[in-house]
Amino acid sequence: MTGDASGNTPRNGAGNGTGDEAVLVADDLYAGYVPGVDVLRGCSIEVRPGELVGVIGPNGAGKSTLAKAVFGLLRVREGTVRLHGENVTNRPAHELVRRGVGYVPQLANVFPALTVEENLRMGVYLRPKDFAGRAAAVGELFPVLAARRRQKAGSMSGGERQMLAMARALMMEPQVLLLDEPSAGLSPIYQDQVFERVREINGAGVAVLMVEQNARKCLQICARGYVLDQGRNAHTGTGVELLHDQRVIDLYLGTLARVR
Repeated sequence: MTGDASGNTPRNGAGNGTGDEAVLVADDLYAGYVPGVDVLRGCSIEVRPGELVGVIGPNGAGKSTLAKAVFGLLRVREGTVRLHGENVTNRPAHELVRRGVGYVPQLANVFPALTVEENLRMGVYLRPKDFAGRAAAVGELFPVLAARRRQKAGSMSGGERQMLAMARALMMEPQVLLLDEPSAGLSPIYQDQVFERVREINGAGVAVLMVEQNARKCLQICARGYVLDQGRNAHTGTGVELLHDQRVIDLYLGTLARVR
């Protein structure tokens, strides 16, 4: 397998990455939830303009911890997070949103007591005058939401709530979107729909960093992938390379995941 921790590998054609200066770089991160105990232990990732990057690994590898640390929801103890070359390590989440970073958490990612429209308004609370235009734009990508704008989010299916969470994150027109386990808990049909929407979002020019438990599907659509293990980079390469790498198959995907 080719490539190194900086992700300097040829892409498989997914996304619109140009090879320009990275949009987002996390370098040698150490972070954790308990004082003195690090979940991330030197993890590094890079997302280039218009690129779709996947992060996979076993349970407890630090995937979701990485997303939280990058987005300022978990304090970074060592290492740096840079956005367009500027150090934004440990900046508050609302500041990163203002700077063009969107984030969709795995759990509690919508306001269930609010309607679809109210959830979308929360997504653009920093620029309320832009609501009408942004709602129309995300409505084209998620037509089911446009048709149900007065429905309470709590009455929607899990897949529909996931779509709403992504739509809300897009209301501020992010340059890079962080997705934490977007297919978790969804039926196979809704998983396919979520992955298709992720591809469409990326195809519109939004760089995406997707932490994902469905490793095989993630690697099929991403330009590059990172495999984490015990808080460190274990493998990196294009999605195609990782899908066919015997070490990744044996350790993380399982023999049934072999792509022929």
